[in-house]
Amino acid sequence: MIATLRGTVAQVSLDRAVLDVGGVGYLVLATPATLAGLRVGDEAHLHTTLVVREDSMTLYGFAEDAEREVFETAQSVSGVGPRIALAMLAVLTPSALRRAVADEDTAALRRVPGIGAKSAQRIVLELSGRLGEPGHDDGAPAGSGAPADERGQVVEALVGLGWPAKVAEGAVDKALAETGAEVVTAAAVPTTLRAALRQLGPQRG
Repeated sequence: MIATLRGTVAQVSLDRAVLDVGGVGYLVLATPATLAGLRVGDEAHLHTTLVVREDSMTLYGFAEDAEREVFETAQSVSGVGPRIALAMLAVLTPSALRRAVADEDTAALRRVPGIGAKSAQRIVLELSGRLGEPGHDDGAPAGSGAPADERGQVVEALVGLGWPAKVAEGAVDKALAETGAEVVTAAAVPTTLRAALRQLGPQRG
């Protein structure tokens, strides 16, 4: 079992990265939010899980251990494999997913590509009480003074994932309009990125 990887980022694309660890390149599938935090040439540390099939061995990487735990637990649901589990974390933070299950919010789960009404109900039923209580990873920390606007960081991440700058800026504007927020705080960067990706959909410019 490969639990963690620490190495130099050799490549980053829309759904994967390659980490050079001691001269060996490990291909790691990850969510857009995790990939947005990687820069080619920089050192990275990822929490990982290895999924072994008869014809393949696939490594999945996560910026936080909580994401890995949710990823592994989600796959215990009938019909949910690694692809859908990763898509769940691309759309929802671990806390938002726990909240959706706890509140039986199937509408939130149906925003995930590949999850329909029946599978959303099954996820709620089979994961109830197994993910833990919702945490606070979606909110901004309390503080004094005006928060710094990290909007440019989200735009930069989208551009790095393949979208033109103008398209990325428009998606961020729409994401902010949805929430009524005027600025993107540092803590809200992953949430805003997910919202912008939902606006953009599967196509790249």
